Amino acid sequence: MQTQEQVVPIRTPESSFDDDVLTVIQPDGTLDASVDPKLPTETVLDFYKAMVRTRVIDEQLVRLQRQGRIGFHIGSLGEEACIIGSAAAMRPNDWIMPCYREFGALLWRGFPLQSYVDNMYGNADDVVKGRQMPDHYTGKPYRFGSVSSPIGTQMTQAVGIAHAAKLKGNDEAVSVYFGEGATSSNDFHTGMNFAGVLKAPVIFLCRNNRWAISVPSEKQTASKTFADKGVAYGIPAVRVDGNDILATYKVVRECVERSGEEGPFLVEMLTYRVGGHSTSDDPRAYRVQDEVEQWRRTDPVLRLRRHLETEKHWDEAKDEAWKKECEAELKACIAAAEEKPKPSLESMFEGVWEEKPWHLEDQQEQLLNGPRAKDHH
Repeated sequence: MQTQEQVVPIRTPESSFDDDVLTVIQPDGTLDASVDPKLPTETVLDFYKAMVRTRVIDEQLVRLQRQGRIGFHIGSLGEEACIIGSAAAMRPNDWIMPCYREFGALLWRGFPLQSYVDNMYGNADDVVKGRQMPDHYTGKPYRFGSVSSPIGTQMTQAVGIAHAAKLKGNDEAVSVYFGEGATSSNDFHTGMNFAGVLKAPVIFLCRNNRWAISVPSEKQTASKTFADKGVAYGIPAVRVDGNDILATYKVVRECVERSGEEGPFLVEMLTYRVGGHSTSDDPRAYRVQDEVEQWRRTDPVLRLRRHLETEKHWDEAKDEAWKKECEAELKACIAAAEEKPKPSLESMFEGVWEEKPWHLEDQQEQLLNGPRAKDHH
C-alpha cells in the first residue's frame, strides 16, 4: 500500500463551486431563485426518495458481495444526484445509454427492482440470462441500453441511435453516461466527432467523479476542464454541480429540449466517487481518507434533504420510514432471487440468431447430452 506521501494530494470540493458551474441548492438548503427550475414539491420528493433508495440498494449489495452471495457490484455512492437528476430530465421517448453505475437511472424509468436483483444473481429470470457479470443490465422496454464493460463503447452507439432517430424524423434525444476517464478512450473522440458533424441529438453526460479507478482526474487530461473537450468537436459544453440534483436536472433538460434543433451537448457533472471503483477495488491504496471526508460534506442526498427540511417537506420520522420501506422491498427481492434456479443450458443458444443455424443445433445437442460436472452447469 502507498504511503500518504505517495498518494495524490487531496483534492477538495471547491472546484464544484467555480463561477462557470451551475448550482441551485445552496449549502444552507435554500435555492438560488435566479436558476431554480421551480419543480413541483412532489417531484423533488420523488428525486429524494429515488436517491435514498439507490443508496440503500448500494450499501446492501456491497454487503452481499462481501458475504459471497453475489460476485460483484459497482455502485454510485456519492453520485446519486447526477445520475437520478439527469435521468429524470430525459423525456419518456428518449433513450439512455449507460456506463455501469446507472442502475438508479434504470430503476427511475420503472425497471422492476426484482429484475435488477435477478441480474445481480444471474438467475433464470436475469434479463441477460446470466451471460454477463453482475451490474450488466439492460431494459429495452424502458429505452435503456445495455451495459458493456469496454470503456467508452456506449458513446458511438448513442450517436448511432440519435442519428437514426433524426433520419426517421423522430423527436428523440439520447443521453450517454461515462466517467471522466473515458474521455481518454478512442470511442469518446469518435463519438464526439460524429455527433458534432451529424448534429445528432446526443447529450454526453460526463460524470467527473475525480477518479478513473486509481487514476486521478488531473492525470487524465491537460485541459483545464473536461467540458473544454467539446470545443474541438464544435459541441457546446456546460459544467454543473453534479451533487446538486436540481442543477443537474435543469441543465440536462435544457440540453434535451435544444438538441433536436441544435444537435449534441456535453455536460460535465462535477461529483465524487465516495466508495471504491467497485467491490474489487480498495481506494485506500491510492487516496487518503481526509479527501473522502471533505467530499462527504457535499453529500448529494444530505444536501437535498437539508433543502426539503428547510421547506418543512421532510423530517427524521419520514426519512426512517422510507429507508425501512426500501430495505424491506430489497430484502424480499433478494430472498426471491436466491430461490430462483440458474439459467437453463438451452438459454445459452437463444437470442443470437433469429433462426438457429444447424451448427448451433449440433452444439446444443452435444452440450445437453454430453458429460457434465455433478451439480454444475
